Amino acid sequence: GVSFTVEGNQDAQITIGLEDDSEYEVFVANESIGVMKTNLSGKLNVSVELEGVGSVEVKLTKQK
Repeated sequence: GVSFTVEGNQDAQITIGLEDDSEYEVFVANESIGVMKTNLSGKLNVSVELEGVGSVEVKLTKQK
C-alpha cells in the first residue's frame, strides 16, 4: 500500500501509478471510499475534496 497527505485550497484529482490490474481499498481522511481497480498500466485516479479542509491523508491498501 501507500499513504500520503494532499494539501491545497481547491479540490484535487490525483493519478497514482500502482501494480497493474489490481484492486486497492482507498481511504480519504481515515474513511473508506471503496475499492478501486487499477487499469492495465497500473494507473488509479482519486478525487479529494480539499475546499475548507486544507489537507487530508490518503491511504491505499492492496486487496488480496
